[in-house]
Amino acid sequence: MPMLRTPKAIQLALAASVFVTAVWSVDAAAGGGAAAEHTAWVFLWIALILGAAKTASLVERFGQPAVLGELLVGIALGNLFLLGIDWFESIKTDEIVKFLAELGVVILLFQIGLESSVDSMRRVGVRAFLVAVVGVVLPFLLGTLIVGPLLLPGLSFNAYLFLGATLTATSVGITGRVFKDMGTLQTAESQIVLGAAVIDDVLGLVILAVVSAIVSAGTVDALGVAWIVAKAMLFLVAALVLGQMMAPRISRFFSRIHTGVGMKFMLVIGTCLVFAFLAQQIGLAPIVGAFAAGLILDEVQFRDFESPEFIADVSREVQDMAPAVRERLGKVIARHQQRGLEELVSPLGHFLVPFFFVITGMGVRLDALFNLHAVLIALGITAAAVVGKVAAGIVAGKVDKWLVGWGMVPRGEVGLIFAVVGKGLGVVSDEVFSVIVIMVMLTTLMTPPILAFLIKRRQRSPAA
Repeated sequence: MPMLRTPKAIQLALAASVFVTAVWSVDAAAGGGAAAEHTAWVFLWIALILGAAKTASLVERFGQPAVLGELLVGIALGNLFLLGIDWFESIKTDEIVKFLAELGVVILLFQIGLESSVDSMRRVGVRAFLVAVVGVVLPFLLGTLIVGPLLLPGLSFNAYLFLGATLTATSVGITGRVFKDMGTLQTAESQIVLGAAVIDDVLGLVILAVVSAIVSAGTVDALGVAWIVAKAMLFLVAALVLGQMMAPRISRFFSRIHTGVGMKFMLVIGTCLVFAFLAQQIGLAPIVGAFAAGLILDEVQFRDFESPEFIADVSREVQDMAPAVRERLGKVIARHQQRGLEELVSPLGHFLVPFFFVITGMGVRLDALFNLHAVLIALGITAAAVVGKVAAGIVAGKVDKWLVGWGMVPRGEVGLIFAVVGKGLGVVSDEVFSVIVIMVMLTTLMTPPILAFLIKRRQRSPAA
């Protein structure tokens, strides 16, 4: 079984096991031929989504990040029903596909965490905190006190509260993917945005809890809000401090069982999923846990494991070469060893991450644009949403403030979650919901090309 020693083969095997488990569950629940037919369709949908996502990477030829193409192809597939083609409608509600999309964004944030570092995050900690606070407070006040009453007069104050809460959201998955595609995850700007997005998630959770309590009970339980904040802070501190202390010990323990790549892969992905689970258990988004897991893991913690087979082979061969060649190849080998964890997870990310962005795009309803009144209102709300986040870049310090501000703009699935909660509580009407959907769609789609432009402009500047 020599093939199983390669990271790519192991990761594909894991992906296959996910499918088999999910499909087996469907078969057990539905039984018989209907479940088997559904299984066949799921295989086809997976192939179509992956094929569409990779075809959409054509946008990279025009200088745009691949994530924009995945979002656009998702929108195109998800709105074919407007032309009478309903082939892809079943994909939107399929539980297996939705699970793969959720797993995809967890893996994405884990990859981003692996490529970041605790030291880098610590250096920008104060600035990230300020960006997060301004990026939450300003949009909330704009939505609740200004643009809500001005553009949507006659609604209840609770409706304006939920509109303001929706504007506080930030979808770090969108921005993180752009920074990753453009190779700028190590810059101060990206570290500030990523740190601010994590803090933003905590603040957004508090605001959502407060607003929901006001709507449901008419009062705010200060003790309950304090407990939410305490749990979130405790999780983040424990994840970073205890995680870094325990990771080497856990790694050494499992290396005594087996030092192969398979065991290493299990530890890496297992850590990601356990942290995602723990984050969700205390009310945070799973992606926050996955990001924290990526931050605490380092290649040094896995030094007791075998190197990938190709690195071991090259290291042996280079011993007989000339000193100059040996030195040059040694630097290449060292670089790959330092990026060992990222390269271990990378094939799994190639497989799962596109699901999240294509499915996110498929959830966008273009028929909401048929209501001209709603579109005009949504444009005003979107302007406030952009201003509230871009202005947060002012407090980012001596960095590209435009890049930081625009990095906080996309609302993505997070904004939709806020809107769905408000609709469930009965304070967000169908019209307001349509307005929010359009705002989410616009902020999500405009951000990747604008970020790409700002990054390229920065790279061309003499200072860079």
